[in-house]
Amino acid sequence: MYPFIFRTVFARMDPETAHHAAMLVIRALGVAPLSWAVRRLTAPAPELATTALGLTFDSPFGVAAGFDKDVKGAAGLYSLGFGHVEVGTLTAIPQGGNPRPRLFRLIPDRAVINRMGFNNTGAERAAVRLKKLRKRSKRAVLGVNIGKSRVVDVENATADYVQSALLLAPLADYLVVNVSSPNTPGLRGLQAVQTLRPLLSAVREAAGSVPLLVKIAPDLEDDEVTAVAQLAVDLGLAGLIATNTTIARDGLISDDAVVRAAGAGGLSGAPLKARSLEVLRLVRAAVPAEFCVISAGGVETGADVEERLEAGANLVQGYTAFLYRGPLWARQINQALAK
Repeated sequence: MYPFIFRTVFARMDPETAHHAAMLVIRALGVAPLSWAVRRLTAPAPELATTALGLTFDSPFGVAAGFDKDVKGAAGLYSLGFGHVEVGTLTAIPQGGNPRPRLFRLIPDRAVINRMGFNNTGAERAAVRLKKLRKRSKRAVLGVNIGKSRVVDVENATADYVQSALLLAPLADYLVVNVSSPNTPGLRGLQAVQTLRPLLSAVREAAGSVPLLVKIAPDLEDDEVTAVAQLAVDLGLAGLIATNTTIARDGLISDDAVVRAAGAGGLSGAPLKARSLEVLRLVRAAVPAEFCVISAGGVETGADVEERLEAGANLVQGYTAFLYRGPLWARQINQALAK
């Protein structure tokens, strides 16, 4: 049913408009008593419960940051069967993001290009919504992803991240430092170990006892991946997320003119699968067993999630395939994992 709806309705809409329309429905699904009824239909099997970061997840499969940028649909996403929801990316200073259009589908590749630019209403307003959400959805595991405000110079990035961490860490089950989006000028340069060390040290102190993770790009060289992973261990971080979107355009089957028309931005979806799996294996080989590794990128099916778990991921996240597979996607993956 959903593939037909996608082809005849959503595929003909502007992608960002379609996303906002879907979010209206998802937000409604997060309101009781409808949320209780939906969660009864989608709840993961008890045997899928997973322990990581000192937390218990109903399923190892969750929704990645980027889908619910402003903490407006997290309760509905949890109702749809995800084991955790990572909100954001949130910035200390509210920002509108890049000019539209900034979200593009590559349907033959089951992929998306985005250059959203961390559009969000800011950490302070997000904190208010998180407090309300905590009262309503006590079981949902919530990650909070933070990034650099666009108007802040890279030289002042640490203070900017710390400001967000102080506001949001007390309301998060875990906190993620995003230094890997390609859509904020200068951001990916923060992944260099000499720059990343003081930033992560300061945010870790601001986060207190809340588990802190760092999210990296798939475009790092292999030795850079290993270096960042080892740095995260040295600094006492709880984990690492591999990976964010890619700036590469290799191996796409979509028409070249369509890809060129979409322009710059991060590519996500099925084409990212192979590299994301490679980076996962590099990270797992560089960190101790107790270090949490979350794998994201190119995940579509229960078999994909199983492959990531077997490769050493503690948890797995998805986003882009949600657009192509519809609202029962998490339920389908959980059912496959239970078998």
